[in-house]
Amino acid sequence: MIATLSSNDLACCSALLDAVLGLEGIALHEALSNIVSSFLGRSGGRYFSDVPNALDTQQLLQPVVHEGVSYGHYVFPDPAENYTEAEAGRLASFAALTGRLLQNRADTEKRSRVLDQIESKLEQQAQILNQMHESVITMDQAGFITSWNRGAEQLFGYTAIEAIGRNVLFLYENEDEDDASLNDVFLAQGGREMEVRRRKKSGEAFWASLSLSVMRDQHGQPIGMIGYINDITERKNAEKLIHHLAYYDSLTGLPNRTLLTRTVDQALLAAQQDNIYGCIMFIDLNRFKPINDTLGHVAGDMLLVEVAIRLRKALRDEDVVARLGADEFAIALFDIDKDYHAGFVAQKLIALFDEPFFIDGHELRVGASIGISMYPQDATDTETLLRLADIAMYRAKQGGENNEGGYAYYSEEMNRNTLDLLRIETGLLHAFEYNELLLYYQPKIDFAQGHITGAEALVRWQHPERGLLAPGDFIPIAEETGLIVQLSDWVLEAACAQARQWKEAGLEPIRIAINVTAREFTRSLPDRVRAALSRHQLTGEWLELEITESMLMHSTDRVISIMEKICLLGVTISLDDFGTGYSSLSYLKRFPINTLKIDRSFTTGIPDDTNDCAIASAIIGIAKQLRHKVIAEGVENMEQFNFLKEAGCNELQGYLFSRPVPAADFHLMLTEGRKFSAAL
Repeated sequence: MIATLSSNDLACCSALLDAVLGLEGIALHEALSNIVSSFLGRSGGRYFSDVPNALDTQQLLQPVVHEGVSYGHYVFPDPAENYTEAEAGRLASFAALTGRLLQNRADTEKRSRVLDQIESKLEQQAQILNQMHESVITMDQAGFITSWNRGAEQLFGYTAIEAIGRNVLFLYENEDEDDASLNDVFLAQGGREMEVRRRKKSGEAFWASLSLSVMRDQHGQPIGMIGYINDITERKNAEKLIHHLAYYDSLTGLPNRTLLTRTVDQALLAAQQDNIYGCIMFIDLNRFKPINDTLGHVAGDMLLVEVAIRLRKALRDEDVVARLGADEFAIALFDIDKDYHAGFVAQKLIALFDEPFFIDGHELRVGASIGISMYPQDATDTETLLRLADIAMYRAKQGGENNEGGYAYYSEEMNRNTLDLLRIETGLLHAFEYNELLLYYQPKIDFAQGHITGAEALVRWQHPERGLLAPGDFIPIAEETGLIVQLSDWVLEAACAQARQWKEAGLEPIRIAINVTAREFTRSLPDRVRAALSRHQLTGEWLELEITESMLMHSTDRVISIMEKICLLGVTISLDDFGTGYSSLSYLKRFPINTLKIDRSFTTGIPDDTNDCAIASAIIGIAKQLRHKVIAEGVENMEQFNFLKEAGCNELQGYLFSRPVPAADFHLMLTEGRKFSAAL
């Protein structure tokens, strides 16, 4: 560089260093110009970052270069021959020093920019990390925490100062817990996700979703882990609730049908291997519906809970007790000695109901009917065993005395009967669709004149395979399945349609009596009757409703209100099967009834059975006192006819005059003016 340095040279070099490090732009150019002039001892020296456009080639010019990179030029105004070689050498050395310093400055600025970018990126990443709701922590390979974001602070309650440097085990619900995520296998696999239990600073334990990934150095070697943690306690609680709702009865806490099926399926697999007996018991409570209807659903629910408690306490821990719905329960027994063991258990369960239940101040007594299906004799799958036990339960209910209950084992005969009932139910649905139903009419005859006063409409089913079916073949099934409401609506509509045909044919109004079941005797009945009459342009004098005595026993005010609305339409009401129920005579006078109908069970014994004669005479006497008409059904011979006429009965209905006949035959009777000649 410079061979010898004077004090001026040292000062210039120091000034050069200060200028390169501290100045920029024009200020740097001017400083370098002054320093080079002072260093060379000649005035007029200039520094240019580029070669000047108007440069005199005779001037002294020295490039500022370092390692092949140009950083400008030093220029002196005097011709080059005016400078000695020593001066030119000093200028070249100074230019080389300047180039080296400018390159160092450029390298420093470059490194500074890179560091600034890295620092900015780190700052951005730190901000992103802290703004995340998710908890993010980093750990070294030994599990010691190296970073802790704001989400982790909010989740766990520990600040970063409290957490960083501690082993992650202090967050575990149980610090003795073995965390396989910290071993070499985990690191080799690259990460995992899991649901874990963790503990907050407050001591509260919670469920967390933990996602771990490997943190590596620049050479790809694992140096620790990054953990992403979310609180999933609400989700876990919701899953637990959903599981409970899916598999347990919300009222009694017993397993439901789904869990029963799964549990029994597993037990059946074990039973197949061990060759053991098992059974399903289907339990239905007797007299539950009246209690539920009378005392309300709250009391009914309390009763079901108490029943569930008794059943559970009476059985072994390994026995399964489930509630199927309403007042139906099921019990699965396995590992029993013989098939008769199930009968012993059934007797024990029935005995549970000997003691009354005390619910809300009421002493309640219910019974139970139990159907039993055996594994493997009857079936080898859960659903079939349940279905067969259900069939057996209905047989037990039919055979029980006074609704006290009983039990019955399933048999093939039961299944055949059930299939017959199912075929009738299905066929009845088709009957509505394919117009297989029709009405027959049984005339009502006036005792005094012998002429027809009306008719009772009786439904028949023209079955495509079994021929014409009487009501007794399908009405009970319709009542049991709920189809009776649809059937009753059809009868009302068909009777009104037929009445309109007779009206258009010029016949005088004649009352057509139709039977009304208890299920359809609701507040909507008057509106349904009004709508049917309106559709067919009929007055109420074409229609009569026959109700049974049992309908009068409950909700008297409601029943009277419905009757009064019906009577306002001009429709009359007849009390069917009078004498077979338990209605109070003091109530009877309050009902707007036009006719009392003597049940055929009393007519049959007349005149030989003195009791039947007495009852029939009493009914006729009551009707006269209440100013009601009275009609006797089931009149089949002249002896009955003469007795009833003498007793003052107003009308008869029975085979003595006519069986139920199709609409066309009844129409012919009306147009011919047919009379009962024995009455003349």
